[in-house]
Amino acid sequence: MHYDPDIFLRDYWQKKPLLIRNPWDAWRNPLDPDELAGLACEEGVESRLIVREEEGWTLAHGPFAADRFSRLGAQPWTLLVQAVDHHVPDVAALIDPFRFVPNWRIDDVMVSYASDGGGVGPHFDQYDVFLLQGLGKRRWRVGPLCDGSSELLPHDDLRLLARFEATEEWVLEPGDILYVPPGFAHDGVAVGDDCMTYSIGFRAPSRSELIEGWCDHLVDEMQEDDRYSDPDLRVQGNPGEISEAALTRLHAMVTGKLLDRDAFACWFGEYNSAPKYPETDWRPEEPIGRAELADCLEQGMALARNPASRLSFIRRADGLLLFADGRSFACSGETVALAEAICAQAQVRLDPTAGRSPETLDLLAALIDQGSLAFDQED
Repeated sequence: MHYDPDIFLRDYWQKKPLLIRNPWDAWRNPLDPDELAGLACEEGVESRLIVREEEGWTLAHGPFAADRFSRLGAQPWTLLVQAVDHHVPDVAALIDPFRFVPNWRIDDVMVSYASDGGGVGPHFDQYDVFLLQGLGKRRWRVGPLCDGSSELLPHDDLRLLARFEATEEWVLEPGDILYVPPGFAHDGVAVGDDCMTYSIGFRAPSRSELIEGWCDHLVDEMQEDDRYSDPDLRVQGNPGEISEAALTRLHAMVTGKLLDRDAFACWFGEYNSAPKYPETDWRPEEPIGRAELADCLEQGMALARNPASRLSFIRRADGLLLFADGRSFACSGETVALAEAICAQAQVRLDPTAGRSPETLDLLAALIDQGSLAFDQED
């Protein structure tokens, strides 16, 4: 894939849209439309069907019956399936060229299939997205920045803009990419049938989500007997006054916990790495034994990362803290390089002697048992 991530981040990331004409050496659509339809029929896969009718837009949620798509009429329609990268390795590989954005910011790959004229209507998102054209053609129009005050059409489920005026317009063909920053209005309409688009989306936690999650965590960790105390209390001139000393002590009780940066870092890593779709379960039926694990490593078997797993780390003075699927693991010594490799690569092949390290075996066993890693059976 040919374009400069440094220039992109400097000039476009969260600043303005960018059209990137087919930057791939040889583009190949990684998913057949029938496979996408099959995923939309499965339990545990989030999918939506949007149909544009004369009276407006209708939305239905999956899973869908196998004959649902053959019964659609002539009206333009769009099928959207979330987190397809969790189920199809070739779709998961589409994220790799965009990993100049940190792992913790990556969400998933949504795939859409649209009939001629199909789309989801003019809207804006609260996150960055790369819109990669996989099959067929789609006309994208991009408009100005929007916010919470932008007028929306009345609809229970779809947040569509009541007024949309395009400032730029392009027709994307297979392999083309359109980057849209948060807040920019955009509207994509299929030009002809068999239109497939891969949306590589990114996470952007809101301030309210962070505050709520962090405070809920702190409250859950607190003891009932952690209460206000004032052993130096003195008689006041007026019993109705809340004194400056009392306010200072009360304020410190709250801010002392809220401002604990190390505790926040650990909480955020676990919170951010929690699985979005825990149904994609790689946990083995039985915990892996240390002898079996060491034997697999000695044979040179590769470890594959569960595409539904979220892995990241925070560096510390004594090593790093690895986060995997809502859990944290303190790493030091040789496990530091192992944790870094697991976060950076979809597949890791260790030195056959790695099984001689108890620390390496403990970390790998924990990650395998919780379904974050598995030995690649096709290796």
